Amino acid sequence: MLDFTPDPEAGVAVVAADRAHVFHSWSAQARVDPPPIAGGQGSWFWDYAGKRYLDFSSQLVNLNIGHQHPKLVAAIQDQAAKLCTIAPAFANDARSEAARLIAELAPGDLNHVFFTNGGAEANENALRLARLHTGRSKVLAAYRSYHGATAAAISLTGDPRRWPNEPGIPGVVRYWGPFAYRSAFHAASEEEESERALQHLRDVIAFEGPQSFAALILETVVGTNGILVPPPGYLAGVREICDHFGIVLIADEVMAGFGRCGEWFAVDHWRVTPDLITFAKGVNSGYVPLGGVIISDAIAATFADRAYPGGLTYSGHPLACGAAVASINIFREEGIVEHARDLGEEVIGPELRALAERHPSIGEVRGLGVFWALELVRDRRTRQPLVAYNAAGEAARPMSELAAACKERGLYPFIHFNRMHVVPPCTISVAEVRQGLEIIDQALAVADRHYTGE
Repeated sequence: MLDFTPDPEAGVAVVAADRAHVFHSWSAQARVDPPPIAGGQGSWFWDYAGKRYLDFSSQLVNLNIGHQHPKLVAAIQDQAAKLCTIAPAFANDARSEAARLIAELAPGDLNHVFFTNGGAEANENALRLARLHTGRSKVLAAYRSYHGATAAAISLTGDPRRWPNEPGIPGVVRYWGPFAYRSAFHAASEEEESERALQHLRDVIAFEGPQSFAALILETVVGTNGILVPPPGYLAGVREICDHFGIVLIADEVMAGFGRCGEWFAVDHWRVTPDLITFAKGVNSGYVPLGGVIISDAIAATFADRAYPGGLTYSGHPLACGAAVASINIFREEGIVEHARDLGEEVIGPELRALAERHPSIGEVRGLGVFWALELVRDRRTRQPLVAYNAAGEAARPMSELAAACKERGLYPFIHFNRMHVVPPCTISVAEVRQGLEIIDQALAVADRHYTGE
């Protein structure tokens, strides 16, 4: 921890001001009790009382480079001293270099970048680009997905956060993506899951009208809704289906991109090139808000002589783009993508599987890079979840108790429904990973107490 003198009274004042004036997202306002955070460094952050937490959530799975990376902080300071902001209509060196670097990292002919302020806006604009490019209206979006909380993005989302925001935009057609552990297709293997999920997708398209679809959007590796790694052949099959019907393939890499899966982009694992990639989060770890759409040459050409009807005041904000340039260069200099890949293969994956041997409540371990999930169950044979889908309040108590047990021991976890996600910064050390997993090992006694199987 950096030089810091605990000041609990300051923490109380911070919370009081928060509760008086801040309106919190996804929350009943009278029930919010936000922990006051004083600072952070690397894989750690701490409160005003001086309690330290190992950040196994990367905040919202965006802090890929860790807290307060000194080179990234310095780059933001340098850019602020040079030029804080300029309108999108002007050329700017930070914006141009960020776009160049991102296009250089992207697969295939994705050579153009439209900058946004975050992931939801990126998905909004990706959908608009696809509809205008194809002249069609419908879009395929999966269950067990999250694409953001703006109007179109929440309509594309396939989890309960969509429900209170309905009715949404027209033209969204839902489909089931692959999830072999809880197969919607009664598959007995990953190969069957891939084949049956692809056939299901073809059937949905056939019955909804192939000529009506502008786009198919998917999270390359599903994030909040389960860390669902696609089975072999699935993404290539989706690419083939989209090509056959002239459908734009949008890969939402807002959470999965920029090292999180041990590659610059998760699609690189399967050597599949989408038509559009949306990004945010890890591009500069949220030090300054930034997102965007990486656009193929063919789609960009649609707007060569036709105005694109969209824009944002802060599109390509210099501070945010300067942070992205610095972050990409730091990732290269420090081998962070390779480090994330090695952590997944050599440390996190093996040690989580070892945890599963000791804890009956772990039904499945899945993930790659620094993007992992423990599927927690009451019975391994029936695969009954530890808590029901979308459980809240008393029904979710086993998971809230598990989270509390982690926090008590100094680890800040990522909990969603019946899963614990293991998603620390990509810069975390091997020793810190093992320290965190030891805490999880202890805390899982809480989940095991609710186990009812043999």
